Amino acid sequence: MILGVLGGSGLYDLEGLDDVREHAVTTPFGDPSGPVVAGRLGDAQLLFLPRHGRGHRLLPSEINYRANVHALKQLGAERVLSVSAVGSLRAGIAPGDLVLVDQFIDRTYRRATSFFGDGVAGHVSFADPVCGDLADAVARAANDAGFAEGAPASRDHAHHAHVRALHRGGTYVCMEGPQFSTRAESRLHRAWGADTIGMTAATEAKLCREAELCYSALALVTDFDSWHEDEAPVTADAVVKTLLANVAHARDIIRRALPLVQGTRPCACGQSAARAIMTAPEAIPASAKERLKVLFGRYL
Repeated sequence: MILGVLGGSGLYDLEGLDDVREHAVTTPFGDPSGPVVAGRLGDAQLLFLPRHGRGHRLLPSEINYRANVHALKQLGAERVLSVSAVGSLRAGIAPGDLVLVDQFIDRTYRRATSFFGDGVAGHVSFADPVCGDLADAVARAANDAGFAEGAPASRDHAHHAHVRALHRGGTYVCMEGPQFSTRAESRLHRAWGADTIGMTAATEAKLCREAELCYSALALVTDFDSWHEDEAPVTADAVVKTLLANVAHARDIIRRALPLVQGTRPCACGQSAARAIMTAPEAIPASAKERLKVLFGRYL
């Protein structure tokens, strides 16, 4: 069982891997953000890909999400853990906390969010976009790393200092970016009941579901977005400062989670596209079958 990790802002590498090698992968959807790093931790295999590229060259809307997810699938990943920086939309979720989000509101509009199209129509179920089994394993790893489960992410609490809190569940608003939110947008997202805001995870979640990959998102809270009247509006500099500590914790959690996600998958993620394809087999162009063979070859 191979775990794929999509690293976000600040998480550009993963130290401590054995048998490290790089794969320069080409996919039918173009090139991924960079070479995929493969390695081992003990007997467990891991693939690592920094979504923004080395040196953080790519804006969220410039990332080739389809190529990134396809590259991980192509190299044998069956589970994908996304690690990314987010802003908090709740007083009870403070900078330095971690959130295992389980729902998304997708407000992006400039990016490809599906492998389907160009001759093949398909629709996967996305009501529950995160794999509960993978999220459970990541939560156990975070607990072992010293993160205590905090208050439910859906509630507001008086602002107070948090010490390494993990929030299970929560809604992530995925905005286009690259600008941070206006105050009006931030208040709107809070009114919708959202808990965190970022720029990448919803797109990855959709593609992983289509690719029949288990998916979980570990959100590293760096700021209070722009709604909090007692806090300064979010800036790139403030995000980076908080990230430095959070990334070290994320690396520790990944190492602890890896042995917990070995073996056969007990979930239904591996069959999520089984009944998704609507196009009659005889109507699917040969070029589409070739393009999609790694993803849906057994159904075409």
